[in-house]
Amino acid sequence: MNLDAINATMLDHRTKGIPGGTAPFRLDAIGGKGWNILREDMNLPIAVLKDSALTHNSHWMRDFLLRSHAVIAPHGKTSMAPQLFGRQMEDGAWAITLATPQQIQVARDFGFSRIVMANQLVGRQAIRYVLDEMKRDPGFDFYCLVDSEAGVRTLVEAARTANVGRPLQVFLEGGSPGGRTGVRDRATGMAVARAVKAAAPFLALRGVEGFEGLFAGAMREDIERQVREFLELLVTLAKDCEAEDLYAPGEVILTAGGSAFYDMVLARFTHAGLKRPTKVLIRSGCYLSSDSARYKKAFAEIVDRTPDAAKGGGLIPAIEVWAYVQSRPEPGKVLLTMGARDTQSDTMPIPETWYRPGSAKPQPIPPGHVCTGMNDQHTHMTVPADSPLAVGDMVSFGVSHPCLTFDKWQVLYVANDSYDVISAVRTFF
Repeated sequence: MNLDAINATMLDHRTKGIPGGTAPFRLDAIGGKGWNILREDMNLPIAVLKDSALTHNSHWMRDFLLRSHAVIAPHGKTSMAPQLFGRQMEDGAWAITLATPQQIQVARDFGFSRIVMANQLVGRQAIRYVLDEMKRDPGFDFYCLVDSEAGVRTLVEAARTANVGRPLQVFLEGGSPGGRTGVRDRATGMAVARAVKAAAPFLALRGVEGFEGLFAGAMREDIERQVREFLELLVTLAKDCEAEDLYAPGEVILTAGGSAFYDMVLARFTHAGLKRPTKVLIRSGCYLSSDSARYKKAFAEIVDRTPDAAKGGGLIPAIEVWAYVQSRPEPGKVLLTMGARDTQSDTMPIPETWYRPGSAKPQPIPPGHVCTGMNDQHTHMTVPADSPLAVGDMVSFGVSHPCLTFDKWQVLYVANDSYDVISAVRTFF
């Protein structure tokens, strides 16, 4: 990977967070500015990544996977930040997972050589680009999904024409009734797998894939039962393909595991019982930043199912958005300078700390402070009548589903525990 072009990105006061009148400067020079968020050296709202939490979460996942005898290809769509991809690769990730042609193009531009496309590769331009990259770069190790004979035919025709000289590697994708892409049953799955085998030397079946993160139900037990049943389908497909010798040479890869049920995936896949050497690959994208709601709850459930996950302190939120108290127009209401253009609005952000400029340090938000609505640039918060918040105070918010905060920012600011800005991360949404 080569991140020089990102480091050379020029920032100025047109970038959210940068104070007015700041002359253009390179992104990699931001740590030398001496800026501190609590000292009001920057504009709010501002999206902050806590460096210590990123490091902790990265090391926690590395150690958890070592104990589980598995590997990770974190889903890059969470952050779309090649600098964070690089951090994950340096800490042992096997590959980067992506979902769209644009995401793949970004990763390739910055030199990432092993990519799992956890999606179908469709469309003339997308297929052409991948095959061209495979032909241009013999080290480009690419995988995508198939779930239909029609999809297999499209890929093999393009691969035959491109004449890359090596096969396009695919995973058979399993799905669920009413769900997203993926075969719904063994018979369809085997027909697709046989079609891939027949497409040699242009295609190669390397394993079985699925995504278990979209099951819903009124009770946690119902969702976990659906996940278990789905994983059984994937293991059955994997065994059926082995029984018919449909895999290409090399390890069989079994891959699933978003950010909520990867412990269940590991428990089942590491005991799949295949005779051939097997690589178990999870794809959590949100573990690095974690969050203060959705995945905080999901991780608590992981620990409940898999107590070993508590070792090392577990995952902690690394992403915050800071805003000013702008108005207290009613005794029980506060308006803040953050809105749906700055963080997720499908669920409300969680107020966590407050800080009065010039005071010693941020304090926990007292009970009773609850976000109740968002406009484009405002957050409505209900507060007790005796809330300490005053106009000009600063409030930090935890987020839920970090994808929907990352994609609001071209640049997020990495801070140490004293809120000194030490670096910055650029996104490519």
